[in-house]
Amino acid sequence: MLAQEWDLVVVGAGPAGTATALGALDESPGLRVLMVDRADFPRDKTCGDGIAHHAIAELASVGVRGVEHGWAPVRRLELAAGSARVSSSRDRLGWVIPRAVFDARLVERATDAGAVLIRHRAVQVSADADGVTVDDIARASVVVGADGPYSVTRTAAGLAPTGRRALALRGYTATRPDWGGGQLIRFGEQRQPSYAWAFDRGDGLTNVGYGELLGRHVDKPPTRDLLLHELERILPGSTGGGSDFRAHHLPLSSWRWPHPDGRVLLAGDASGLVNPMTGEGIYYAVATGIRAGRAAARAIGTGDPSSTGGSYRREVRHLLGRHLRHTSVAARLSGMSAVVAAGIRAASRDPRTMDDLIELGLGRGRITPRLGIGLAADLAAPSTVMSRTARPTPDTEGA
Repeated sequence: MLAQEWDLVVVGAGPAGTATALGALDESPGLRVLMVDRADFPRDKTCGDGIAHHAIAELASVGVRGVEHGWAPVRRLELAAGSARVSSSRDRLGWVIPRAVFDARLVERATDAGAVLIRHRAVQVSADADGVTVDDIARASVVVGADGPYSVTRTAAGLAPTGRRALALRGYTATRPDWGGGQLIRFGEQRQPSYAWAFDRGDGLTNVGYGELLGRHVDKPPTRDLLLHELERILPGSTGGGSDFRAHHLPLSSWRWPHPDGRVLLAGDASGLVNPMTGEGIYYAVATGIRAGRAAARAIGTGDPSSTGGSYRREVRHLLGRHLRHTSVAARLSGMSAVVAAGIRAASRDPRTMDDLIELGLGRGRITPRLGIGLAADLAAPSTVMSRTARPTPDTEGA
């Protein structure tokens, strides 16, 4: 069987894959783009379902608007660790949209733009001097792997599996009054670093879950029962009557983001880009996917597809390099309960510090001098400062 020729093949049609197709077709509308995915859409995906407005803004940059329509914006974020607590309200923090809805909408936008989607489980990606072949079905000048934490494309790119991983369990339960309109993150104190969450979807259901870093508790590794137990312990009443509890591995980003030269690119989870402090990955997936698609389209257009990897690597490092270094440090610090609580108390005293924490966990933020000083001051204080609610600050970022 002869593989069909394409300009660009994208393995995986989740947010990273569809963003790749959208970025490529926005750059070069006549490009022949194939997306390959093992699932039919819509399909469920284990996730916290939180969509930060940063991701919506990235999609707008390629002409995609309205994927959040019909879902209420989240207007309140609460962080808690032990007795420390801070809550921040603003016009728009993001949305909680089931991945069955969000991903299907992105697939629709990508195919409307000209991409072709076929159902196929890719098992082998091989590159040579003239192109890249996906199994025996497709061959292209460039292939982008957006095939998640167990990426088969990653091997073709010459990269080993990602380093640190987390394991998270997610389910849905009826929204409690105190969860309405908000996102709650409560950090664990027994199995650090870890946290439980409750994200209100706005339709009567709340996405609840619990996640922790793997490898820290070798004497008692996380099982399904243990994950459910920790979720219920941290957020009492969150598992009763709940459904669709499923677990998922998260490949966490590290201090430096490696990516090879050549015709094989990696985006989103496949490239090991998941915030190691919060588990956020949708923004990274969309942002890197768009840049992978644009880089591929430009290189193909100039007749030099082998330059795609280097160009893409420079763009992503320019966008996220400093942020990844700061999140790596923050993730290490979050393994200490005292540091987590101190950060929350510092945020409760200064709403700008809360803004810094939000950006660090959801976007391209960093450990600002304000955040560092607030954290150090709290840790050095002779007594614990009572937590209080941070006053809202104007939301100046738009989607």
